[in-house]
Amino acid sequence: MATAPWTHRPVEVGLVGAGPWARAMHARMIAAGPETRLAAVWARRPEAAQQAAAPYGAQIAADFDELLDRCEAVAFAVPPAVQADLAVRAAERGKALLLEKPLGPDLKAATRLADAIAEAGVISQLVLTKRYHPTTRAFLAAARALDVTGARACYLHGAFRGGDFATGWRLEHGALLDLGPHLLDLLDASIGPIAHVRGTGDPRRWIELTCEHENGAVSQASLSGAVAVPRVLTRVELFGAAEPLVYDTADIDHEECWPVLRRDFATAVRTHTPAELDARRGLYLQTLLDRAVSG
Repeated sequence: MATAPWTHRPVEVGLVGAGPWARAMHARMIAAGPETRLAAVWARRPEAAQQAAAPYGAQIAADFDELLDRCEAVAFAVPPAVQADLAVRAAERGKALLLEKPLGPDLKAATRLADAIAEAGVISQLVLTKRYHPTTRAFLAAARALDVTGARACYLHGAFRGGDFATGWRLEHGALLDLGPHLLDLLDASIGPIAHVRGTGDPRRWIELTCEHENGAVSQASLSGAVAVPRVLTRVELFGAAEPLVYDTADIDHEECWPVLRRDFATAVRTHTPAELDARRGLYLQTLLDRAVSG
């Protein structure tokens, strides 16, 4: 389906962070436009900020306050603890926020950020990438018509074993904080609100989540970023009276997510219409993450 021409002024976005994910996704996605423009980049290491900004002609901000002066929206590609602190300051300055998941390193920090966003009345949106793919949206639409009895899901990869994405916060907190928001969001959206969740295992190795949904369905989610698999496995299977409904990302092109994500965010900013996947959704998911380990 052709996308309608963008008729609004591009949203001027400042990027916080200049690591591998920031360069590979955030900077490239924002700069591609036409809905957004990469106005400036700020990172702890100026040379990294230069590397992220140079291909797109973006400015290098000397500090976070300068970045805020140069943009109307801020995208974050930094560890959760850094995001939770800086995004509060951005919200207080009236900036729209494109946020990574989880909102923060723990429920307290996530609540503080969500409260600041609500108080400031600014637009927020989560980068739950898979949710912006047409295949995911078709799966969720089909799932809503089903009477689901039970479900099983997994998100498995080996990126924490070494390489660019074996970062400090991921190695410390493991798959629950990094991968958990994706699966919990998909299970909640496809089956119904999750009333209870409990986890067993070690998030740094393998963690199993059991979710009880308000409608009586039960779902299982297996999470690990430390196993040797030939490819990333992200799969959800729904079971009930009808034939199983299966969602599998093996054959989807993740490049198709970015234009949808970019337009959704820019539309929310320009129309000041809250996005479905906003900070409130992020806080809800963080509450589930907290319950999974606290019992």
